[in-house]
Amino acid sequence: MIIKEIIGNEVILSYNVKNSSVNLMNNYLLFKDSKMIIGEIIEIKNEELIVNLVGEIINNNFIFGINQKPSFNSVVSLINPDYIPNIISYPNSINSLYLGISPIYEKPIFMNLNTFFNSHFAILGGSGSGKSFALSSIIQTLLRNEGEYVPYNASLFVFDTYGEYQNSFLDLENKNEYISFKNYTTNLESNDEILKIPPYLLDVDDLAILLNAESQNQLQVLEKALELVNIFKSTGSEITKIKNNIIARAVLDILLSGRPSVQIRDQIFSVLSFYKTDELNLETEISQPGYTRALKHCLIIDADGKIREIELLTKFFTEFLLEKDDYSINTEHITYTLKDLEDAIDFALISEGILKSEKVYDNNNMLKTRIHSLVEGEYNIFFDYQEYVTRDEFVNTIITKNNRKAQLINFNINYVDDRFAKNIVKIITKMLFDVVKTLKPRASMPFHIILEEAHRYVVNDKDVELLGYNIFERIAKEGRKYGILLGLITQRPSELSETAISQCNNFLIFKMTHPKDSDYINRLIPFMTNEISKRLQIIQPGNCYVFGPAFKLPTLITLQKPNPTPESNNVNIINTWFRKKE
Repeated sequence: MIIKEIIGNEVILSYNVKNSSVNLMNNYLLFKDSKMIIGEIIEIKNEELIVNLVGEIINNNFIFGINQKPSFNSVVSLINPDYIPNIISYPNSINSLYLGISPIYEKPIFMNLNTFFNSHFAILGGSGSGKSFALSSIIQTLLRNEGEYVPYNASLFVFDTYGEYQNSFLDLENKNEYISFKNYTTNLESNDEILKIPPYLLDVDDLAILLNAESQNQLQVLEKALELVNIFKSTGSEITKIKNNIIARAVLDILLSGRPSVQIRDQIFSVLSFYKTDELNLETEISQPGYTRALKHCLIIDADGKIREIELLTKFFTEFLLEKDDYSINTEHITYTLKDLEDAIDFALISEGILKSEKVYDNNNMLKTRIHSLVEGEYNIFFDYQEYVTRDEFVNTIITKNNRKAQLINFNINYVDDRFAKNIVKIITKMLFDVVKTLKPRASMPFHIILEEAHRYVVNDKDVELLGYNIFERIAKEGRKYGILLGLITQRPSELSETAISQCNNFLIFKMTHPKDSDYINRLIPFMTNEISKRLQIIQPGNCYVFGPAFKLPTLITLQKPNPTPESNNVNIINTWFRKKE
């Protein structure tokens, strides 16, 4: 073989292919002079071999990438077949994980376990190409580990969009007695544990996500609502004074709103029905010279359509006002329901002047509608959490099963609509992130957030504009230092947040035919060549190209088939349609 040209990363060799009895395509060549450089034959035409340079042999170890190209005086020869595993795979050890077989070289492929799981990864490919099989196979191989060590402190959170992974993971505990698998579901008729979130753990950002808030004004209402619900769920004499002050200010706003008497009466009745104290409620007695009557009777509308006792009521409620509205209360051990939150939002809207401004009403009425729909709808069961837990305790219950650490937690979100599913995924992910950030020492218990159909969740929403961040983009940029990592699985990479996918280090890419998605991954993924990009359009299901530092070099793999498989197969039309004639 004689070097004719060196163009970019390709070397063109003259070679009489007709005299060769070896299938040269995709074989490796060694270029030996002062260095030992490895190249892969990617094309054969006429009497020329087109070779792509892939790496060097340094101290008998293959290193991907080259710093210097071979000289024209290099001695070129086919690599010894026995050395190929050193080029395409890490050695089999506790530091590696088996993936499958190289269909070209028929050699086993192991990836670097630490390098794969200590950074974000992505599994990309068209529908039916093998993405679900890949994730199932990797997790099964990891958790069925029969060696001396077991990944006891692993914490893998899978958000299962279609409910297809439970079948793959159910028997993991039987295969490895040290492993626990936990399945949460949104199927209310299932025997599995129903996914539930304590509403009192939701902060302003969580509520904004849950209720699809759209403006800073709505955030202010939600902040006020959280302040109110915590106050009115607290007890004590000083708290009662604060409650009376809040109620009094709200009622005075209503009395002085200038609205029709009927609206004023109804609004005050509404407030004092849900927010009341022993001193301020509808039955509170108001004394005047000569008689005493209940507060509700002071709201009677006369024949002229007026509330005659507005002046009396104004004076009465003014006596409960405090000089300062600075409320410092201890919110520990306070629990409340979604219904309590709904009432607090109603009250907060009054405090924000909803009765005085049509614009305020229009901007915030959507919050009332959404929280009411949630309270009255079937999804309220997912927030029916009675006992008190802290945020850390709640996360600990998620990763604990029968008083043991659970390594794999599957969230089956197949039984709720897409919008609600997205909100739940964001809220749980944010809680996990908040917990991980507080761990000492830092990154002492890594969390892996694995998102099936990631293009539904990791998108450019209004979060950044409204909250200042998107939780997935934030984890993509900051998560590695805290030990919280993303696994993105999608058939539409072009719809993913570019910020998130650009932070992924390792990729498994299956058959990809959509031009927009192909162009997208060609642009974003390091080491993607035109040759590999063309192959991605024709590779068989269950085969993928792997890229990133967890792999020796970009290479084609036939993945080990998971057992059992996820429930992701296409419908069998023949078995479904046809029936034997009788």
